[in-house]
Amino acid sequence: MITLIRKVRLATPDGLVAGELLVQDGKIADVGTSLGNPDGAEIIEAHGAILCPGLVDMRASLGEPGYEYRETIASAAQAAAAGGITSIAVLPDTKPAIDDPALVRFIRARGEEIGTVSLIPYAAATRGCKGEELAEYGLLKAEGAVAFTDGRKAVASIRLMRNALSYASGFGARIVQHPEDPELAAGGAATTGARATIMGLPGIPAAAEAIMVARDIRLAELTGGAVHFAHITTAEACALIRQAKDRGLKVTCDTAPPYFDLNETAIGDFRTYAKFSPPLRAEADRLGILAALADGTIDAIASDHQPRDADDKRLPFAEASSGGAGLATLLAVTLAQVQAGTLSMMHALALLTEKPAKWLGLDAGVLRKGAAADLCLFHPERSWLVEAGKL
Repeated sequence: MITLIRKVRLATPDGLVAGELLVQDGKIADVGTSLGNPDGAEIIEAHGAILCPGLVDMRASLGEPGYEYRETIASAAQAAAAGGITSIAVLPDTKPAIDDPALVRFIRARGEEIGTVSLIPYAAATRGCKGEELAEYGLLKAEGAVAFTDGRKAVASIRLMRNALSYASGFGARIVQHPEDPELAAGGAATTGARATIMGLPGIPAAAEAIMVARDIRLAELTGGAVHFAHITTAEACALIRQAKDRGLKVTCDTAPPYFDLNETAIGDFRTYAKFSPPLRAEADRLGILAALADGTIDAIASDHQPRDADDKRLPFAEASSGGAGLATLLAVTLAQVQAGTLSMMHALALLTEKPAKWLGLDAGVLRKGAAADLCLFHPERSWLVEAGKL
């Protein structure tokens, strides 16, 4: 099958360039300003839309296996495709946890079976994501695990984290950490401060993030291992990561749209849809995250997708589950910062495509002849209606 996309703005390393792109048999056959009229080609007139590589989501929790009542891999793939995502790195905190090579194979096979998105599995850093003993990194990596993490649980033990970094480095792999001290965060529902106090909610100090980040940066330095901090939310943590990068340590991080689009005022009136883990922060931290995105401290933007059943949210705020759907809205919420002038279009797209693809070791994230035709076509000036049933 041959498809020619015309009158499009191509997202290239040199910026947005008017041109055309030819797809043949699932590959990018050619990219240029005028590609003629190939015989038998389906013609798509893009009318000035932007064509970029398919988005690469470097972190999402899917409901399968174990929580299919929330979401299946098939329904997640549908939401991802609607949002322009063509590759998803899947967290291992499922039921059972992805701590066995057979489960890594299962995730990859389900992605191939569904076909609309590629699934890249993370494997558990510890058995069962319980933080007690390390998983078998060599066997898991051999089956395709891209990195090791306990998902939305921190590896709390300093000795275990040191051993994890050392062990993973032997395979050229990273440890992905949920950067929140679990003792400081225990029982909390919102960031400690005036808003949590007024609402009568148990607090989580914002410093719980920076404390864990500082600890693990020191461990990365001690072991020579590579650590990645997921969903960074505070300016203080960004400053620590910036300093670690300046010293040449193997430290990377990402953030997610709630942490640069919203602040803690969103939980007013006990809105449980705005309850996340980590929790939303003060406005100063939101601005700090935007600054870290702009200056390159933050390496990628991930959806942090964590679907919840409606009943999990229809509870008193302190009892409601954290998390929310993020696949379908990842691009749209990020583009709001382009419209606001805080991020350039090309930098925003790189944070969603090229940079996470490189981190994950994928041959994706660029419009290049011969590459897989994983593409995202969108009109940045047009609005669209978010439908709850398609998230």
